[in-house]
Amino acid sequence: MEYSRFKHSVISLAVATACMSTSQHVLAEETSAEKNVEVIAVTGSRIKRQEATASPVQNIDLEALQANGSLSLGEALQELPSVGSSLNGNGSAGTSHGASSLNLRNLGANRSLVLVNGHRWVNGAGTRGFRDFVDMNTIPQNIVKRVEVLQDGATAIYGADAIAGVVNLYTYDDYEGLEVKTSYGETSEGDKETFSLDLLSGTNIGEANLMFAASYVDQKPIYTQDRKLTAVPLNGLTASTPEGYFVEDNLADVVDFTIPSAGITRDPNSDGSSIDSWRAVNSDDTFNRYYNNYVTGPSERSSLYTQLVVPIGSVNFKAEALYNKRESDQQFSPALSSIRGSRGFVIVDDESVNPFGVEFSGSDFKHSSFFMNNGYRVNDQKVETTRFAMGLEGEVFDDWSWDTFVSWAKNKGEFTSNNQMDLDKLALGLRACDTSGIDGDVSDISVGCVPVNIFNPLTDEMVEYVNFTGHDKNEASQVDFTANITGTLYELPAGYIGAAFGIEYRKEKGKDTPDSTINADPRINTYRTTTSSPREGTIGEYDLKEAYAEFSIPLLADMPLVDYLELSLATRYSDYSTFGSTTNSKVGLLYTPFEQLTLRANWAEGFRAPSILELFEGERLTYSAVTDPCSTDASLPGCSGVPSGYTQPFTNVQVTTGGNRQLVPETSKNKTVGLVYESNLIENLSFSLDWYEIKINDTISEFGAQNNLDLCAYQNKNCDTITRDSSGEILDILDGPVNLNATRVSGVDFVTYYSLQTDHGDWSFNANVSKLNELTEYTTLSDGSVEREDLAGTAASRESYPEWRGTFSSTWKHDAWSANYNLRYIGSTTEQVSGEPRDIGSVTYHNISGGYQFENNLAVKLGINNLADKQPPASLTNLNINFDQNTYNPTGRYMYLQLTYSL
Repeated sequence: MEYSRFKHSVISLAVATACMSTSQHVLAEETSAEKNVEVIAVTGSRIKRQEATASPVQNIDLEALQANGSLSLGEALQELPSVGSSLNGNGSAGTSHGASSLNLRNLGANRSLVLVNGHRWVNGAGTRGFRDFVDMNTIPQNIVKRVEVLQDGATAIYGADAIAGVVNLYTYDDYEGLEVKTSYGETSEGDKETFSLDLLSGTNIGEANLMFAASYVDQKPIYTQDRKLTAVPLNGLTASTPEGYFVEDNLADVVDFTIPSAGITRDPNSDGSSIDSWRAVNSDDTFNRYYNNYVTGPSERSSLYTQLVVPIGSVNFKAEALYNKRESDQQFSPALSSIRGSRGFVIVDDESVNPFGVEFSGSDFKHSSFFMNNGYRVNDQKVETTRFAMGLEGEVFDDWSWDTFVSWAKNKGEFTSNNQMDLDKLALGLRACDTSGIDGDVSDISVGCVPVNIFNPLTDEMVEYVNFTGHDKNEASQVDFTANITGTLYELPAGYIGAAFGIEYRKEKGKDTPDSTINADPRINTYRTTTSSPREGTIGEYDLKEAYAEFSIPLLADMPLVDYLELSLATRYSDYSTFGSTTNSKVGLLYTPFEQLTLRANWAEGFRAPSILELFEGERLTYSAVTDPCSTDASLPGCSGVPSGYTQPFTNVQVTTGGNRQLVPETSKNKTVGLVYESNLIENLSFSLDWYEIKINDTISEFGAQNNLDLCAYQNKNCDTITRDSSGEILDILDGPVNLNATRVSGVDFVTYYSLQTDHGDWSFNANVSKLNELTEYTTLSDGSVEREDLAGTAASRESYPEWRGTFSSTWKHDAWSANYNLRYIGSTTEQVSGEPRDIGSVTYHNISGGYQFENNLAVKLGINNLADKQPPASLTNLNINFDQNTYNPTGRYMYLQLTYSL
């Protein structure tokens, strides 16, 4: 019966696959042929065992990771039905800035723990401040041979952040041979050209093994104008033009037409130095500021990895080193004018800068324009990941094994803001370089000053004078030490009690150094020094010490209706320098009533400590696309003081956010109940079914800019977070992390697997479906009341929560030929637009590929992703880009060719 129990354990891992491949069939076949099996390590337990754990684990092998020709781990794993809206390379505004995240159970990337060979990875950097989650683009895909996804709380096993689950990446440990792989792909529109080159080499030197890997990926962008969906913002064009809007009361005495409240402008290509070129602004004077932005951004990644494994007597020594570099950028419209009389800007009455013969100044003076000749604003990132690690492992007392591991890692990011404007230089140029009346020393600005005439396009000399490039630096570093020992304690009638014990020490640091010029106080204008958003720097760190114990206790075996029954227990004590200590435990039950059926259940406590970013982030300014309810109805309860007839001028508004040192840890309770069944009627047919529920207390989150606006406008709540000027225009929204929420999520996962062998080839079929039953947020409002909102089936800005997600895959192999069909389904959702529901339809993607293995060790693969060229569904809450860029793939039909040579 011992082999029977192990057989069930393998099936419970194999059928719970998320990306559909044939590897599970191979695993089952090999296991069936081998009666004398060894103990194995499974994600979700530190105990090496023959039986499966009670936790649901999805096993994804190399073939599944590469099924659709993906070139990054994030790209492959984000298609799992259990993964919600995640950061990727889509879009420009408000995106990941080149990072890639995994959002298990829709609970956020910082509640999903990413491990490599069971060990922690350093958090991301290079995104206007370091991240509090792992950037998947810092881990090269070609060193990973398989992935296990634990869809259960695992704080007691792995520590903090494992509330939603664990993604454990396994690298090669004894690779021998040589593999060179290259691929090229592009869309049916001829864009997103992508080239990759991978090298993997391993050799045995005596009893030691040395492995080396190198990888390079270069991906080009897709532009908004090249896709019908994103060519024009569905929320309308911007009420401004490159020719500029001017509002100035003194103009009434200069021009011979009636000036509307929007001011005056000129026709394109007309001479702005002539007053006759100017006319009243009308409704046709608009501009598509999102033209030439990215639908998907460019990314260039390169990496080097080496690993040495050396047996030293009965002990194995392992050392590894990694260097990874990622370069990415986002492209935005040319700088939008910040010129206002209320901000200290003046256009003097000087013909070199002003053709009207009157001074533009005072609180009524406003200018709106895009400075096209200054060039598109391009924010680029360079992120370098360095990691060194070493470890020892061995065995004692015959059936006990131990390991120690220490790692140091750093993500170092440089963030460059190109083609911004120096607003002090601009203000001085508008004064025709006259420094009289200006307090303080401005000699550094006045040297080389060029008078700036904004009534015509800026000349090259003007651009050179006012152009500004910002440079930010940030980094996240980690030191991690672990020591573990696992084995059996003593034998019970049903089997041996398994145990694992361990300790861990970890130190996390983060540092963000913004550009000093951007952060400097303005000297000529009163708004900002540059068009880049200023922010305070961030520096913070914490360390923790932990100890855990885990036990697997066989209760019954080989009895009627009880083939096997096991109780698992685990507890972890954690001591944080930032908030103190906590203890979290887990209980699991594994029950096999008969050979074909295994039942499992878990209850677990979890917690997530506030991150360095949440605790210590310096106050910063950002922008968020919002719809102002007061723009359509100034009579709403929270719109007091907003003038009747006010129209929101810009969708992107300033938001101020920062860290909160009063935060306390989140705590959670996780429950899972499931089964694994292997049919004895239909050979090679099996399935698993799991129900889960996660409850989080003291959820750390932000209200969000749009939520604050809606709460204020409709309920007159949180209005103190919003600052407006006398015209009603939003100047700033205050937002930041708070412990005001509770969250509950529940759902069901179903996975099935079937394979068969025929005279015309071997076939395998896999299906994986996730049903989101509930995703409820309990928000404590500023007045102490609690608002409950179930997000299941809804969509919002850059977040979608479809009730149904699923994948299906079929693979065929015959001699040297192979083929694969893959389907990905994202269910329908409903978004709220001006208080009314709007349906967003479901999306199905179809992918196909075929390959041939030549006798000379060369393999070729040709694939087409999104065969039907399906575009994302349009969304009106995802302003400007028109779709949820964190959920849907906007690439369209994508074709690729892959060549692999191996020895």
